[in-house]
Amino acid sequence: MSSQPRIRSGHVGVDGARLFYREVGQGPTLVVLHGGPDFDHVYLLPELDRLAECYRMVYYDQRGRGRSNRGVRPEDVTIESESDDLEELRSNLDVERFALLGHSWGGILAMEYTARHPERVASLILMNTNPGSHQGRLNLVEHLAQVRTPEESRRMDELRSSSAFQRGDLETEAEYYRIHFRPALARARDVPRVVARLRTHFTEESVLLARQIERRLYEQTWLQPEYDVLMRLADHPIPTLLIHGDRDFIPVEMAADIAEVLPNAELVVLQGCGHFPYLEQPDDLVRVIDAFARRR
Repeated sequence: MSSQPRIRSGHVGVDGARLFYREVGQGPTLVVLHGGPDFDHVYLLPELDRLAECYRMVYYDQRGRGRSNRGVRPEDVTIESESDDLEELRSNLDVERFALLGHSWGGILAMEYTARHPERVASLILMNTNPGSHQGRLNLVEHLAQVRTPEESRRMDELRSSSAFQRGDLETEAEYYRIHFRPALARARDVPRVVARLRTHFTEESVLLARQIERRLYEQTWLQPEYDVLMRLADHPIPTLLIHGDRDFIPVEMAADIAEVLPNAELVVLQGCGHFPYLEQPDDLVRVIDAFARRR
């Protein structure tokens, strides 16, 4: 029987903050960017660790979120500082080039970093990525309004405006996200499994900090009418794999649009899968990523 890979964790000092990281496995380095952008990396575990059989997996909590929040103010975080933090992490990992995997909003950060440092990214994996442009965000908002019932939309509005939600109450937030992610997963039983992981290392205070950071990042990216990170990647033929579930609440067509713009991209659609393939279709996810890596 093979032994379990050793997990290593700690903090990496960056300008004005300390990033919590978790490292497991051996092989080529694969850095994982969590979504939200107001969550931390914990919701990806333990299933995504299956890739540690082939990769040196490095997860980290982005500045101001999870266990990287000490001493961080909302104004300390920008889309530029997010990319700078990842570059500082790369330097601390002592790697010249690495594979980069971004999930959901983490896909936007992965594309932002790659646009700034294309020479550092050996390959890019966009797992159920959010749209990379202002127009894509508008299309997504319109789509989400259609896939939720009127009762769900009404209840989400009630929760957002409640005093409990405004102070960061964790159970009120959990109810909100159980509704939010209901159309995101193919199986209803997986919704509470995902939501239970979202705030493992958060308090009411740190939830409010993470929300403010989320708003700032939206204001600097999605909410800018001219925002389009895809156009900045069009001249960089970095091998890119887009993985998307056909039952995701982000339509497959949005992933297909990204694959058309990026010059060296392929799209794999997982059937019967939603927004969290490492949880919903782990065998298929590992198979697809392994096949992609072997072609590099």
